[in-house]
Amino acid sequence: MQLPRWWELGDPCAWTGQGRGTRRMSPATTGTFLLTVYTILSKVHSDRNVYPSAGVLFVHVLEREYFKGEFPPYPKPGEISNDPITFNTNLMGYPDRPGWLRYIQRTPYSDGVLYGSPTAENVGKPTVIEITAYNRRTFETARHNLIINIMSAEDFPLPYQAEFFIKNMNVEEMLASEVLGDFLGAVKNVWQPERLNAINITSALDRGGRVPLPINDMKEGVYVMVGADVPFSSCLREVENPQNQLRCSQEMEPVITCDKKFRTQFYIDWCKISLVDKTKQVSTYQEVIRGEGILPDGGEYKPPSDSLKSRDYYTDFLVTLAVPSAVALVLFLILAYVMCCRREGVEKRNMQTPDIQLVHHSAIQKSTKELRDMSKNREIAWPLSTLPVFHPVTGEIIPPLHTDSYESTNMPLMQTQHTQTYIHTEILTHKC
Repeated sequence: MQLPRWWELGDPCAWTGQGRGTRRMSPATTGTFLLTVYTILSKVHSDRNVYPSAGVLFVHVLEREYFKGEFPPYPKPGEISNDPITFNTNLMGYPDRPGWLRYIQRTPYSDGVLYGSPTAENVGKPTVIEITAYNRRTFETARHNLIINIMSAEDFPLPYQAEFFIKNMNVEEMLASEVLGDFLGAVKNVWQPERLNAINITSALDRGGRVPLPINDMKEGVYVMVGADVPFSSCLREVENPQNQLRCSQEMEPVITCDKKFRTQFYIDWCKISLVDKTKQVSTYQEVIRGEGILPDGGEYKPPSDSLKSRDYYTDFLVTLAVPSAVALVLFLILAYVMCCRREGVEKRNMQTPDIQLVHHSAIQKSTKELRDMSKNREIAWPLSTLPVFHPVTGEIIPPLHTDSYESTNMPLMQTQHTQTYIHTEILTHKC
């Protein structure tokens, strides 16, 4: 923990004496110093205990002024700081708050509010809420613990409960003690109960309401539930009249005689009022009849004992891998025999093939080779593919005019006259 420097707590001239070992503080500076140290030590990591009652509205305000003195540099007496401060609240050991507890803070310059209605299940169990304050200017933090000790109420729950929807209020405005007191006073004048408590307050946004438009200073609305120990008054019962029910169904405002007692400060939507009489509620519990689709109760789960014998999975492992491996090996051997051992060979194929077919095949191969060579060099000789390879009548192979080693660039583009005469003579002789 960082404490303020002692020479900043008062007037530097208040130190008297000569030498470092003889300095003394004046009485005024000493008192200021002790007061500041006591204030800091009393606030840091201090715990607060509150004692709400079950079934009664609980409101706790997180005041920014309470946490301002814990962020260094610590303010001097009389100094005013307005740093933005936000709060984070959670149940100790958990990331969120209990289900019955809510928190709201509109802006970093407004106080935070914890509110909710404790339940009877939490009576006698201290609930520790961790409150972490963040200074958004200096990024300093301070932590406090709020210990909520829920007490049991004498008459819990109150048998007659009414929930009002107030249109012209936000939840943080309704949680203010003076505003809530004014509303309970108006309800008491209308209801005339002996005991009247605020049970719960809920924002309309938590009930599925929509965020209002930022015009005409519109509010979100808030639901306020109150409980009393006497039956509902005739004024509250007017909402259940058939005429008012018809007007509500037509989205018209019902006629309520006691509305003027609220209208001065609170604009209530009487069509959304809810009246609950706990004394007339009948238990709706029905015994479950087991039949089709409902399994019988199997009792508690009994895990297997530790004395079970271990099972050997070696055989299963071998069967799982050996059988597929053996089948794959057999198929591989059959395929290898067919592909390698059953080949006829090129010589046997040529022996069974007619010579004229082999000549055609050889001519096609040579022509293909020449076309590939032609693609590499555009200045080519007369292609051999245009010359007769075999005699059209006898089928005798005619030797080429040049060997393969002969350069194609020296090949004349046109056949000689002697060659053409020889070819035509041979053709006419065979025809005759």
